[in-house]
Amino acid sequence: MKLKFLGTGTSQGVPVIGCTCEVCTSENPKDKRLRSSVMVTTDENKKILIDCGPDFRQQMLTNHEHTVDIALITHEHNDHVIGLDDMRPLIFKSGKDVPLYCYSRVAHEIKNRFPYAFADVRYPGAPAFELHEIENKPFEVLDTEITPVEVIHYKITVFGYKFKKLAYITDAGFISETEKEKLKDLDVLILNCIRKFDPHPAHFILPDVIKLFEELKPKKLFLTHISHHLGLHDIEDKELPAGIHLAYDGLELNF
Repeated sequence: MKLKFLGTGTSQGVPVIGCTCEVCTSENPKDKRLRSSVMVTTDENKKILIDCGPDFRQQMLTNHEHTVDIALITHEHNDHVIGLDDMRPLIFKSGKDVPLYCYSRVAHEIKNRFPYAFADVRYPGAPAFELHEIENKPFEVLDTEITPVEVIHYKITVFGYKFKKLAYITDAGFISETEKEKLKDLDVLILNCIRKFDPHPAHFILPDVIKLFEELKPKKLFLTHISHHLGLHDIEDKELPAGIHLAYDGLELNF
């Protein structure tokens, strides 16, 4: 299987509109971060998208991706769902509704934000989705076992997702001891890390991530959902402890 980072930025993206800091003005492509999303390619070459934010269209074009077989949604914040309307060309081409897997709470929010996609009589050109409400227990789709990992993002629950010995978690500020058990003995752990300093009410910062790395002991840990406050990629990546790396848009991992 493969995982490609379509985007590794926060809800504002990097560069941030109007910001003139050294990260936002950097010419290094690794310092330019679209909103966080990944594409998982299964052993049978099926495409599993995790989250569909406002940069979805550009991400698909840039990475020469042409299909989405299913989408896993972590939670309902706009930087993770508002690009769903841009799935229309894929839906028109395939002639099939795109299956979305998410909490029942998130399914309700998606219906509220895209009511035209669920109307009894849809206008021509509307997207079409097949909602699957999932719980915090493993399920199988596309011949792939997927294990949700429930984390806390400020005051709401968010799903991370585990495939084989890789886990992807974004928008987390707390992980319970029960859920940590799912994250042990991993080859790859992907965690959000919004900045280096100053505690955040909803996201991990770098000291939190390093502590989790030492506790969970994955073979490799990649940081995502990164803001311009974390610093320049080429400098910060070299200063991280061995085994921890900054992800960047377009990075592909085999697992």
